[in-house]
Amino acid sequence: MGKFEINAGKSGFGLRLKAGNGEIIATGETYSSVDSAKNGAASIAKNAPIANLEDQTVEGFEKQKHPKFEVYQDKAGEYRFRLKAANGEIIAVSEGYVAKAGCLNGIDSVRRNAVDAPVIEPKED
Repeated sequence: MGKFEINAGKSGFGLRLKAGNGEIIATGETYSSVDSAKNGAASIAKNAPIANLEDQTVEGFEKQKHPKFEVYQDKAGEYRFRLKAANGEIIAVSEGYVAKAGCLNGIDSVRRNAVDAPVIEPKED
């Protein structure tokens, strides 16, 4: 089972989703508070399982309704995805993948792992 981890940083609280094997499969934005990061995790958990898939690497791709995963290639030629909520806001992004199949597997992993993932808050010093 996956888990969301909230980490305290210099500019706020980061959010990442880890698979059961400990690999980071998606990263959220930086939030101003732990509660905001928890809301971000809830949004990912809500939207990921029902999100459409829009493959922007295919010529003449069909635009999908939000929520959706967008698959695209970055400037280095790597495949990436971003998850957009129903309002169109980006709520999670991936690392770069050399192969599109790896990127699609990453999306499947987010769909599976986000649903019931516990949220781990930063430890107090």
